[in-house]
Amino acid sequence: MMHVGKLQESIRKRDYSPEKKFGYFLKLTEEFGELAEVIRRDVRLGENGHTEIKGTINEELYDILYYVLALANVFDIDMEEAIQLKEALNRSRLDDQHEQ
Repeated sequence: MMHVGKLQESIRKRDYSPEKKFGYFLKLTEEFGELAEVIRRDVRLGENGHTEIKGTINEELYDILYYVLALANVFDIDMEEAIQLKEALNRSRLDDQHEQ
């Protein structure tokens, strides 16, 4: 099993091009369109005979994660830290809502 930090570092080692940050962003938006298509068709790995990841929701979710982490690398953002900080913020917002 690979954690977000390890995946982010792996992506940095093989695909780190700060000059391509706009390209990474465009690929990210393209992947959202591809995800919409496979969600519409409900194509998932392991269901309805799909034994390969190609052309599945699983693949497109990974592709989105890949480009999110590539962008995080370009902007020198540690996503494990960002996740922890955002989760803490979300918890405090939920606590505030429950108190009202």
